Amino acid sequence: MCTAATYKTKDFYFGRTFDYEYSYEEKIAVTPRNYPFHFLEMGDRNHHYAMIGMAHMEHGHPLYYEAVNEKGLGMAGLNFVGNAHYGESVPGKENIAVFELIPWILSDCATVAQCREKLAKINLTDPKFNDQLPRVQLHWMIADQTKAITLEAVADGLHIYDNPVGVLANNPPFQQQMLHLSNYMQLSAKSPQNNFAKGLQLSTYSRGMGAFGLPGDLSSPSRFVRAAFVRMNSFSGDSEEESVGQFFHILGSVEQPMGCCELESGEYERTIYTSCCNATRGIYYYTTYGNRQITAVDMHGENLDGETVVVYEPIWEEQIRAQNAR
Repeated sequence: MCTAATYKTKDFYFGRTFDYEYSYEEKIAVTPRNYPFHFLEMGDRNHHYAMIGMAHMEHGHPLYYEAVNEKGLGMAGLNFVGNAHYGESVPGKENIAVFELIPWILSDCATVAQCREKLAKINLTDPKFNDQLPRVQLHWMIADQTKAITLEAVADGLHIYDNPVGVLANNPPFQQQMLHLSNYMQLSAKSPQNNFAKGLQLSTYSRGMGAFGLPGDLSSPSRFVRAAFVRMNSFSGDSEEESVGQFFHILGSVEQPMGCCELESGEYERTIYTSCCNATRGIYYYTTYGNRQITAVDMHGENLDGETVVVYEPIWEEQIRAQNAR
């Protein structure tokens, strides 16, 4: 499955891991301001904010997994299987298909506050994009430099939650993920104090024992706790290199090596890619499972007043720098 996170130094950063057993041939996609978005029930939007992110391209149309727009608002969809619930079209509502939600929000909203106003008007529906692509069950994290929220559509309706930890994993629902953090409130980045019993002399024998008990398995609840702890205790300089590097270290704490999560099919889930977008500057950084070198695509290097999506193939093969090459 996947984990999304935010990070703030001098600039604001937003990204995620994409964990699955195979790729859907993802591409880095820059959608310019004049690309015509067609929404099934809401008509066309021919002029909008530009955005960049990872997407499956279907007949020239970007189906975004996550993206940030030119105003610095980011949004990521994560699998929410078994809990997501979408309805039929509702008169008087802005009926948006699940696969349309990211462009519907990012094309028109500059802040989380504006996003909240827009979400109050929508109804999420679940038509298939086409017969070749499966339906998806998702929930979303949306964030700007000041605030993050989680959006979930479940059986009793659409819910928007403040997300004070700036992290999202898959299941269970977000409120339960947050409640789960209470089981780990004793964790600390500092060395622990001896509270075991009066008169019993105990001492630490290793650095890092303040985080003893931090879950290390690959389940969604454990990844949420681990990413929240690492993200909220994270410290770095505010240069671009330090900030981006630290963000990849945050999400590196929940990356999945192939072989550790075997599925019933015999395939293995792995972290297919990890993204980190400088939402302030519109630069999309990524690594892939086979390529640990950080690669960048700058949306402002493209013609943002264009009408065609600009697509970059991710670099999947490892690039090793030989320091003493002969």
